[in-house]
Amino acid sequence: MIYIKKDMCKGCGLCIEFCPVNILKFSEDLNEKGVYPPEVTDINKCIECENCMIYCPDFAIFLEKGGVKNEK
Repeated sequence: MIYIKKDMCKGCGLCIEFCPVNILKFSEDLNEKGVYPPEVTDINKCIECENCMIYCPDFAIFLEKGGVKNEK
C-alpha cells in the first residue's frame, strides 16, 4: 500500500521523477500548502522499489504491501 500524506507534501515531484514504472502523477487537487501532491495512477504496476519513500524529503509518502491510500 502506498500512503500519501497530502498535506505534508511540498510538491517537489521527486517521488514522481524517481518512480521507475511511472505510476505517480501530480493530482488535480491542491493541499493545504497550495501545491499539487502526487497520486497513484495504477497501483497494480507498483514494483515496491520504495524510491518514492526514499527520495521524499518531507516523509510524505511511504510504502507497505497491498494497495493505495491517500491521507490528509
